[in-house]
Parts: sequence; C-alpha cells; structure tokens
Amino acid sequence: MKYTEVAPKLFMNTGTRFPRKIIWAMGLVKLACARANAKLNLLDKDIAKAIEDASIEVMDGKHDEKVILDVFQTGSGTGLNMNINEIIAERASELSGKKIHPNDHVNMSQSSNDVVPTAIRIAAVSNAIENLIPSLRDILSSLNEKSKEYDNVIKPGRTHLRDALPITLGQELSAYYDALSHDLEQLNNVIEYVKELPIGGTAVGTGLNAHPKFTELVIQEINELTSLNFKTSNKFRSMRFLTDLLLLSGVMRNIAIELYRIGQDFRLMFSGPFTSIGEIDIPTQEEIAGSSIMPGKTNPVTVEATLLVSSEVVGLDHANQMASMLGEFELAMGVPLIGYNIILQENLLSEALRKFSSLVINGMKPNVEKMKRYAESSPSLITVISPIVGYDKASQIGKMLVKGMSIREALREMGFKDEEIDKILDLQQLVKPGIPAKSQK
Repeated sequence: MKYTEVAPKLFMNTGTRFPRKIIWAMGLVKLACARANAKLNLLDKDIAKAIEDASIEVMDGKHDEKVILDVFQTGSGTGLNMNINEIIAERASELSGKKIHPNDHVNMSQSSNDVVPTAIRIAAVSNAIENLIPSLRDILSSLNEKSKEYDNVIKPGRTHLRDALPITLGQELSAYYDALSHDLEQLNNVIEYVKELPIGGTAVGTGLNAHPKFTELVIQEINELTSLNFKTSNKFRSMRFLTDLLLLSGVMRNIAIELYRIGQDFRLMFSGPFTSIGEIDIPTQEEIAGSSIMPGKTNPVTVEATLLVSSEVVGLDHANQMASMLGEFELAMGVPLIGYNIILQENLLSEALRKFSSLVINGMKPNVEKMKRYAESSPSLITVISPIVGYDKASQIGKMLVKGMSIREALREMGFKDEEIDKILDLQQLVKPGIPAKSQK
C-alpha cells in the first residue's frame, strides 16, 4: 500500500495544503537529484530522464491535486517527500514504460531529512526574490517620491495623541521610507544565509548512501535552473536548526509591525471627514461602499486589510519561533510548518505592500489648508512664541487657544499686524533645526 494512502489516517486532516511554491521547489530538488545521480552513473539514464520529465510536470503544477497530505504531519516532512516521490514515480513509470520506485529511484541518495529542509529554503528564497523584494521596493519608491513632493506641506506633530510642534508630511513619510529601507537591507542579508542548502546530508547530515560529489552536482543543477546562487551548508547545522528561516521570519515580522504603524497613522489622518482629523483623502477608498446601512460612507478599507495582514504575519512569526525549537539532536521537527508559514508570510506581505503602495500612498491627497490650520492651532506653539511676545502675552494667547482660537487669530486680537504675525508664525522655520526666537530679535 502507498505511503500516501496510509498517512492521512495518522496525520492531521485540516485541509491545510502546501503552497504552489513549495511543490515547485520539491519538483526542482527531485529533478536536480535525478540528473546528479545519472551523471554519477548511479541511476539508469532512461529512468533518470523519466524522473526528470515527471519532476518538471510537478514544478509546472500539473499534479498539484495529488499533493494531498496535510501540512500538519510528521515534523521532518517525510509525508510531503513521500507524497512527491510517489507522484513522480507513478508518472515516470507511465512515461518510460519501466517500473520506477519512489524510494529506490526517485529518492536515491536522499532522505526526507535533507530534501524537505532544502526545498523550503529554495521556495522561501525564490518567493522573496520574485514577490516580496519587488513589493518592498515599490512601496519604498512611492514613499520616497511622496516624501519629496510633500516636504513643504506643514502639519501638526502629535505625541501621545496630543498636539505637538509642527512637522511636514514629507518628514513623516521619510520616517516610513527609512524604516522600510533598513528592512530591505536586512532581507537581502538574511536571504544569503537561507541560500545554504543541506541536500546531500541524507538522514543525519553525514551523507551516508550519497556519492561524495552528490551535493556539489545537485546544487549546480539547482543553480542552473534558478540562477539564484544557492550553496552548500554545514549540513549538521541546517538539518538541526531552522533559525536561518526564523531570521527571515523575523525580518518579515519587523516589516509587518512597521506597516501596521504606518497603516494606523494613515487611518487616523483619513479619519473624519468632519468630526475627526481628516488631514488626507484617499480617493481609491471611495470605490466601494463603506457601510451596508449608511449611504455614502467611505472607509480606509485597504489600510484595514493591511492591518489584518500585519497581525497575521506577526502571529505566524511566533508560530515559527515555536516550530524552530521543535526537535532534538540531529533533526529539526518543525520543517513542514515553518516552510508553509514562511511562504504565507511572504505572500501576505507582498500583497499588502503592493496594494498599500498603489492604492493608499500613491492615491493620497493632503488637505493642505486644514493641516496648516491645525498646525497653527497647536498650543505647543506658545513655547516657540513666548520669547518673542513675552511671557504674559503668551499666557493670554494660551487662554485664547483653549477657547478654540488659532494662534494667528489670537495674535491678531492682541494687536499684532498680519505681516508681524506672518513673521512670528513662519512654520517653515519651525520644522528644521534652529532657534526661531533668536532670529526674531
């Protein structure tokens, strides 16, 4: 009886299936291993060719419906490996007319213990380079462009959700840009670590039952097929520890946390339009109804969906921390779960970054006059003008502000002329280093 027929009785049956990228990576590993074994004269050339052809079909997604074993299975990923072995063996037998065995031929020179940890790393790297990094670069480009465009748009700063000294919208956007640019740098660094593959380690890292040149040939084949420059690892480390993948998860957690913070700021700036902050408009959010009962209401739907993604990515990172601790001695036991989670994190973040960039950042429209009016209404400006107008007058102005006046209106009531007020309230001087009071003397 096939492994795949018996295993569902013992594994979980949650309906959680491996993503396309991991199935592709498993096919890629089987293809590379067949070619390496053929070059080493360990595998009959016709059988190797049939395994190659069947593996390509797996890579192309032609047998995805046959990858039926649940992610929540044996911790080494043996279930996934045997599922793929049996799919390839059956299809290769059909293609060649020969009896091709899932273990003796498809799994030659391999163990689930080195194959699946190799495949999940290949999938993670490939998916990051194809999806996550381009999405991160897109949002960085948008933030950089908008930070320059709105560099002179004055708005009130806020600390503890209370009015603070002025800042520009461009300065706020530059903070987001800088944070995410550091994340991109860290992402590129950790990907180089994840590129170290344990293939050829077989059961415990020693490489028993694999040719001494097997690892080198397999990685060479993988690199020819992907151009991603994978390399061999210390197999004892990379079969025992998944902490390189945990580092990748940690970078994604940081991106998610920063994206959550950015989303909250945009959500607050968009709040209103009349009874809250209302500093920006996001026209794209008006394309769908914001309420099933209140006609005409618009909500920051893309921002809120992004907050949900961020929450999920942070939660998955915690699951990855637990999965990385599973196992004793020579083998990690959280392989299927961390592989599944990493791809899910990459996919979720890629989508969120892309849509937040195109629909929120690129579409935002600042309410410039409203921002300026808020900035001029901030009680914190009393600190700046006190050395200019004197303590007593500053105290009087503070009382006027409490009653709802702007500083401009209060200064006018105190007898200051408009040109004097313009000089005192030169907000552009308040959003850069310097001591404004000294320049007024």
